[in-house]
Amino acid sequence: MIIGIDTSLGTAVAAIARDGEVLADEQSANALGHAEVIGDRLRRASQAAPPPTHVAIGMGPGPFTGLRVGIATARAFALGRGIPVVPVPSHDGIALGILLSDALTGTETPRFAVVTDARRKEFAYSVYDGIDDDGLPIRILDATLSPRDDLDARLAEAGAVRYDATSVSAAMVALAAARALDAGRELAGSEPLYLRSPDVVAAHAPKRVSA
Repeated sequence: MIIGIDTSLGTAVAAIARDGEVLADEQSANALGHAEVIGDRLRRASQAAPPPTHVAIGMGPGPFTGLRVGIATARAFALGRGIPVVPVPSHDGIALGILLSDALTGTETPRFAVVTDARRKEFAYSVYDGIDDDGLPIRILDATLSPRDDLDARLAEAGAVRYDATSVSAAMVALAAARALDAGRELAGSEPLYLRSPDVVAAHAPKRVSA
């Protein structure tokens, strides 16, 4: 059983069986209240499923504070239970949901870009083209920042249809992790995908005053 956690947009927590059955799916669209809601959603998801064997973490792209809350919570939860964490790009979870939805309706999915709001008049986007033999989205361009006014031109150059996402399914993040585990693959490293530096930086050391 896999717990999925993502806080790159709102706050999402899910529990799925290794075969993909969704046992719990908790969502909050609030993009600022991660710390206030994540504990309760994690508790409810955990109570609705057997003890987890893995924790899947959505690694972004996303804002610094939001990602830190989700990743720290996921790592602490995993550490307390002695189980491994599986990092997953959040855009991969969105892409997997798009591909599976189209497959259910028999729709052919064109090359597409998952686009999320990165604030400051910028968007983050990743480009995908189909699904591979392991059942995972084929990412042909890793998450990249674009000024708002340049995005459509960039996507046209890449031949990608634009898909704007306002939420990330933790169940899809967990399912991507399950499929990666089955295939013996790693989808992301251990570092969050911030794409830009945090707003707050350490203060400079005080200047030395000579006598």
